[in-house]
Amino acid sequence: MARINDNYLKLQAGYLFPEISRRVKEFTSANPDASIIRLGIGDVTKPLVPAVLKAFHEGVDDLAKGDSFHGYGPEQGYDWLSQVIIDKAYRPLGVELKNNEVFISDGSKCDSANILDIFDLGNKVAIGDPVYPVYNDTNVMVGRSGQINDKGYYEGLVYMPCTEENGFTPAFPSEKVDIIYLCFPNNPTGTVASKEQLKAWVDYAIENDAVILFDAAYEAFITEADIPHSIYEIEGAKKCAIEFRSFSKTAGFTGVRCGLTVVPEELLGTTANGEKYSFNKLWNRRQCTKFNGVSYPVQKAAAAVYSDEGWAQVKEIIDYYMENARIIREGLSAAGIECFGGVNAPYIWLKTPQGMTSWDFFDKLLNECFVVGTPGSGFGPSGEGYFRLSAFGERANVETAVQRIKEKWGK
Repeated sequence: MARINDNYLKLQAGYLFPEISRRVKEFTSANPDASIIRLGIGDVTKPLVPAVLKAFHEGVDDLAKGDSFHGYGPEQGYDWLSQVIIDKAYRPLGVELKNNEVFISDGSKCDSANILDIFDLGNKVAIGDPVYPVYNDTNVMVGRSGQINDKGYYEGLVYMPCTEENGFTPAFPSEKVDIIYLCFPNNPTGTVASKEQLKAWVDYAIENDAVILFDAAYEAFITEADIPHSIYEIEGAKKCAIEFRSFSKTAGFTGVRCGLTVVPEELLGTTANGEKYSFNKLWNRRQCTKFNGVSYPVQKAAAAVYSDEGWAQVKEIIDYYMENARIIREGLSAAGIECFGGVNAPYIWLKTPQGMTSWDFFDKLLNECFVVGTPGSGFGPSGEGYFRLSAFGERANVETAVQRIKEKWGK
């Protein structure tokens, strides 16, 4: 009989968002007339913008003609898309990248999990708390952890609490680690890191021979001019960091699927013999073996995001979501609910009223306001007592949800 991967059995009963879906489905079955407003899972609600949709259609039409048909594409992505990203997304930040350092993929969620393939299991990993659950759970799945303890932490992983006291920015690990996950703008707290804070992390990683896995999936939502959009804006970062980016929230590609990972040539790891070796070469080998690339029409659509017309249209949608964030943040604050984030990210991180647990608040919000959010404890033990609301929604629904909450908890 084939053996299963027992590491999966260490995981808690359900991934956060399926559990939310289960509870909402149970409620709607019992209350079919309830008008549910979903501000929980971070899925976009606006359609693809016209310039992107036009390029998408053109890509599909190319597949219908012999002289423009595309079969297998390069596993790393087409050079013309990588070059557009370098020219339009990184060069304006003062960041110069080589074409072979940019890998096009089907999303940053997949990449942030798959990147573990090129790291030895003996590496010690540091993860924020609260944190995007994928970082934690995938390390458990590959066998890097022990069992979960009474505090909700997996033995063998190092957790960096992100609390109100430290501005939801983690302190350096208390022990030697080899891999550090950072996410800014942060999911779930919506907070950001300054250049000075990121410089401290880069210096720490170089001094301790560690690699930073930097998730910049929400960089397009930054509104403040002095906040870095890429870790490579920091001197020395190419020697110690891998960066993930996504078209999902930026351009509404949650169902289309496209992202990218930057692995600089300067980033080196150590072999069992103590020799230095390129992570860029390892990731390229991994992708060539386990990935067939993103479809041609999707990459055509992704390139159109950075056209002058496309970016103007995409930016309009981003501004729409950020106005939603302002409405939620200011409306709840006026009701006496303490809020964080929502300025440089599409997420609002709020303190649960009346000292409720985050799941109790979830149930109360669902049952009494017909509003769905995300319990903070689902992102880690330090998320207990907090709750995440998403700005991805229609304006009328956002305004109605805020009004319902204000009527229930307003002072």
